[in-house]
Amino acid sequence: MTVGTPAVCWQDRLGLGEGIRAVDGGIVLVDILTGRLLAGPADRTAPLTQLARLSVPLGAVARVHGRPGTWIAAAGTGVCLILSDGRTEWLSRLEDGAASAMRMNDATADPFGRFWAGSMAYSAEDGAGSLYRIDYDGTVIRVLDGLTGPNGPAFSADGTVMYLADSVKGVIRRYPVDPGTGLPGTPDTFAVFDRGCPDGMTVDAEGALWTAVWGAGAVHRYRADGTLDQQIRLPVTQPAGLCLDGDTLYVTSARHGLAAPGPLDGAVFAVRVGVPGLPHSAYRPGTAE
Repeated sequence: MTVGTPAVCWQDRLGLGEGIRAVDGGIVLVDILTGRLLAGPADRTAPLTQLARLSVPLGAVARVHGRPGTWIAAAGTGVCLILSDGRTEWLSRLEDGAASAMRMNDATADPFGRFWAGSMAYSAEDGAGSLYRIDYDGTVIRVLDGLTGPNGPAFSADGTVMYLADSVKGVIRRYPVDPGTGLPGTPDTFAVFDRGCPDGMTVDAEGALWTAVWGAGAVHRYRADGTLDQQIRLPVTQPAGLCLDGDTLYVTSARHGLAAPGPLDGAVFAVRVGVPGLPHSAYRPGTAE
């Protein structure tokens, strides 16, 4: 696979840029700790546009089917809707009252229209995090616990395979998912990292998994059999989230936690990779279609 040279998009340098998505012909992303939902304008030399700002950390969003301008979000200690006017409607505050101070982290909708969201302790306490599934009727189910730093998940095109990173543990696990019940089965270990941590992920049209490698300044592409197929170097320390828009890979990065951030730390990058991504899935409230 021949890839292009990563180029900086937009003017911003984000504290903890993640949750990037290609939606309706555009790019949206979050700056987690500032609670901002942002859009990338067509002019890549312009600043990012703020769509909403929450008073709590904002981990990731998915669009809501049939409700233009409305997003479902993993935010604060739970899950909410961000309405087109920027107001929030809370569905559940999942981690209120937890033994450790918690926040929501990465999240996505699966091809069936369910929303999946992970939680973690601010201190990255071992095993304090969970993965939750929000069903069509708004019911929230904890499907996995004992996680430390869940990122993703990312789903295969048919929704029967889920990849989930436990970033602090340096591992990506692959789960079979029952399409009817939404229950994950027994996982296998898909990839283990001895340098850097797997962070945001996406699956492409060939069934390969892309992941940002936090701390290693790289993005990895793995074939469906787990073979490392491609490595892309980036001029930053902490690549964090990624998505494919057509055959262009967008990658966020973070300045948070760096004692002396470089001039590009926190930037968003774009690079042509020659393989298209899958359509962004929406959360579908109501009944399954």
